[in-house]
Amino acid sequence: MIPILDLTRQYRSIEAEIGRAVGQVLASGHFINGPNVEALEREIAGYVGTDHAVGLNSGTDALHLALRALGIGPGDEVITTPFSFVATTEAIVMVGATPVFADIDPHTFNLDPDAVAAAITPRTRALVPVHLYGRPAPMDELCAIAAKHQLAVVEDCAQAIGARIDGRGVGSLGTIGCLSFFPSKNLGAYGDGGMIVTGDGLLAAKIRRLRAHGAAVKYYHDELGVNSRLDELQAAILRAKLPHLEEWIDQRTAVARRYFDGIDSLPQLACERPPGSVRHVFHQFTVRVRDAERDRVAAVLRERGVQTMIYYPVPLHLQALHADLGLREGAFPAAESAARDVLSLPMFPELTAPEIDAVLDALADATADRAVAAGR
Repeated sequence: MIPILDLTRQYRSIEAEIGRAVGQVLASGHFINGPNVEALEREIAGYVGTDHAVGLNSGTDALHLALRALGIGPGDEVITTPFSFVATTEAIVMVGATPVFADIDPHTFNLDPDAVAAAITPRTRALVPVHLYGRPAPMDELCAIAAKHQLAVVEDCAQAIGARIDGRGVGSLGTIGCLSFFPSKNLGAYGDGGMIVTGDGLLAAKIRRLRAHGAAVKYYHDELGVNSRLDELQAAILRAKLPHLEEWIDQRTAVARRYFDGIDSLPQLACERPPGSVRHVFHQFTVRVRDAERDRVAAVLRERGVQTMIYYPVPLHLQALHADLGLREGAFPAAESAARDVLSLPMFPELTAPEIDAVLDALADATADRAVAAGR
């Protein structure tokens, strides 16, 4: 089976570095908010292009605490995409605000700025664009809309560390950026982890208090906080991996290039190459399968030993979690169409050329079967 992701290959390539990093932490006896967490915060801020970074225990907490730090709560509306992982809206609901959806661009799968502009009301306080699959959302347009209406912009960068627009890193483009270090991410820990990045020192200080039970000084609690600290072990692992990230992104890009070249000759599949100004980091390589054939194509690939995934089969506005919003099928047609069509192919830096060719051969066979059946 060619897996959608194989983390063991990456581990084997840096096993000695990981072993040293973990061993040093174990020998130090310092496991929470230690020197590795502080160093990682500086290194990630420098990599992304912000002045501040705060380590947290998950990407979900990064979104949640970003919204809390901005003072967003009951009675407020936050505009986001219906085509994302549930953590995006979970965080909005957790602070008591109401998620308001705007449809996506069917080619990029990211928020459509025109749809965002149409969704703004007097209660709107923030936008949460998601850089889905590692492709930056249209931040220039979204930030212009936010500035016009005096809205905060919370970037969901869970899938997109290292992505850039005209050389500017995602996470540095809005008010605050939220990162995830879940193991499957392009920069993944060996457990949960997350971080916020921002140019606003007051927001960073607020989140530092919130992550530590609302205390700026130990045992003196100024406000209701949470326990959301990044483990020292995970920070050490991430520091060992961070110097490799650019090489891994280049390898992902090379895999994507081979996929694009192969898919160009398969008219049943659609996948848009990013423009030169956009650095897509290919957390996922996702195609659209036309003619309601996604599930059949996935079945053919599975029979040929190729694992695929669907990110995401049910748009957020149709999830039971958000039934109280009263939204029905047809409300966001581009997101609903994407949920029916998308199929993610194996994507990780260590994917070999023969494996990529095997995936493309299986796709060609699956689409040829369909063409023959249709008399084409």
